[in-house]
Amino acid sequence: MTPQLQEIEVKPKQPWKPTQREINVNIAVFIFNTLLTLAVVQFTGFSGKLAFVVLFIVISLTSNYLVAFFKGGSVLAKNTLATGFALTGISLLIMPVISILGTVFAKGTEAMYIGFFTDDMSQDSFASDLDVGGIKHAVLGSLIMVTIALLLSVPIGILTALYLTELKGRGSTLIRFLVQAMSGIPSIVAGLFIYSALITGSGRGFSAFMGALALTILMIPTVARTSEEVLKLIPSDLREAGLALGATQWRTVAMVVIPAAKSGLITAAILGVARIAGETAPLLFTTGGADALNLNPVDGNIGSVPFYVWKALIDGSPNAIARAWAGIFLLMIIVLCLFIAARKIGSPKKVRS
Repeated sequence: MTPQLQEIEVKPKQPWKPTQREINVNIAVFIFNTLLTLAVVQFTGFSGKLAFVVLFIVISLTSNYLVAFFKGGSVLAKNTLATGFALTGISLLIMPVISILGTVFAKGTEAMYIGFFTDDMSQDSFASDLDVGGIKHAVLGSLIMVTIALLLSVPIGILTALYLTELKGRGSTLIRFLVQAMSGIPSIVAGLFIYSALITGSGRGFSAFMGALALTILMIPTVARTSEEVLKLIPSDLREAGLALGATQWRTVAMVVIPAAKSGLITAAILGVARIAGETAPLLFTTGGADALNLNPVDGNIGSVPFYVWKALIDGSPNAIARAWAGIFLLMIIVLCLFIAARKIGSPKKVRS
């Protein structure tokens, strides 16, 4: 008779997982650092939130280094110190972002009410009560200009990227240099160029189309450079396969390369829109601004969300400042949604088995 073997469940070891004793030590060190920082701030000349943060970082790095040194020697202490500096850098990067988001959310919702998105400022001033007036004219104006800029810059940017990656003809180095140089152009220069060349130079007035041209100058480099990097990621085997089947180079590009890079090119367009969504300086010189709704893209002054925020800040009254925060909050939501959409579209698709 064969004896039955008893099954023993073996749990895999996880040396990277801290033990309960190590967790308790870390908690004790954190409490000690906090209390020591409070004591230093209380009994010395240091005061304020900034002083507390700086002292807490210095004390935490020092105490963690000493604990690691007595526990595992100089090697563990150096690794702990390096990890502490890395976490400090990440914290200093995240804390301002969280502070900005919290401040904009807290102050941006004060001026919002039911008619905020359905009314304009044609009958009210920025100093009026917060239950009248709205941002409809600015939102629709920004939408018109961004749409025109999108229709102009995306084809130019993608064709430029295709020339640089597929044709690689004469002048590719110069074109790439010019695209990179355009990325560093201050936005106010683009506005001044359109203002001097088209508005005053040719006698044309302010309009949404003029604003869109200035935004197009700023958007093209983002679309072109992002599209170029996306096209470089397409394997050359796909191009060679298309050419081996007898297709011309441009047919291979149109039927193979572009479909393979579709999600990346869409991401490039979204990032381009996010680049220009909050621009204010070029619109000051090209649109003239307006408090009433104007749906004509080629004639008349037109409002925009950045111009709305700028004009509210110029007013300076408490209600106007609240309206400015509401406009900033709306811009932040739009830009965040664009970046989330770009992240979602550009992420690799999971293949179901």
